[in-house]
Amino acid sequence: MRTSASGDGFVRLPEPAEIETFWADGVVVLRGVLDPAFVLAMDPAVEMLLDQPEMADLSGLGDALAHDGQPVLADSTTTRGRFVSGVDHWRIHPEFAAFARESAVPAIVGTLLRTTKLNLWEDSVLVKEPGTRERTAWHQDLSYFHVTGRQLCTTWIPLDPTDATSGAMRFARGSHRASDVYRPNLFVSTMAIPGTEGEEVPDIDALAAAGEVEIVQYDLGPGDISVHHAGTLHAAGANTTSDRRRRAISIRYCGDDARYHFRPGAPRKAHHARVAEGDLLDGPDCPVVWRASA
Repeated sequence: MRTSASGDGFVRLPEPAEIETFWADGVVVLRGVLDPAFVLAMDPAVEMLLDQPEMADLSGLGDALAHDGQPVLADSTTTRGRFVSGVDHWRIHPEFAAFARESAVPAIVGTLLRTTKLNLWEDSVLVKEPGTRERTAWHQDLSYFHVTGRQLCTTWIPLDPTDATSGAMRFARGSHRASDVYRPNLFVSTMAIPGTEGEEVPDIDALAAAGEVEIVQYDLGPGDISVHHAGTLHAAGANTTSDRRRRAISIRYCGDDARYHFRPGAPRKAHHARVAEGDLLDGPDCPVVWRASA
């Protein structure tokens, strides 16, 4: 077994206690599982993306929603940084394909999910610049996925030291254990995506204030990974700092029990026209990126 940093960024696999924490809490922080230099080598690729058409300006969406009178989550004390995000960069850019498919990340996640194989669902880049007002609304990633199963997760791999002041994520501990799949929202607003089905996401902050939900938040740095279950409710604050960015590569993976399951109203990918309800994910659009060794 590898025990030190290597060309794919590997430092270590999750410990048994970390695996138990993931399944019990719906989120775990894996400290120092990747070589920080390997993660930071993605800096040029992330910077290259920022003004590309594949990136969405969610701060602009917030402005548009506010203009239309829709509820927008924003911190009025900040200045005017951008909140930009994009998905499926691995399909276009070799650097992101290698990071999601050939790095140590799939082995780390496959071990955590207790799966014999791991499929790539999608990757994304999320950037909150200094002074970004927009907060990320409470949501579940599963609400946006056209997939069902329990071995489903999202990694969050920071390129910058991240804490509460710069917009570190917050998680409702244990929320993945419920069977509820809530309506997906517009990220910077509690407004649900039109045409979606299910219950609205509950007011997690109010439930936490009443002692009914426990919220956890973690400081992270390059080399750390947070991994949360696709059913875990999570959110993030504004970046209230004046000089620190919050950049991360987020990758979603699925394990053995994942099957296609189409959710009305949630955005679809082009390849979904070629698959059917209940199909396995295996194929070039959701490739197998890791298999457990015998």
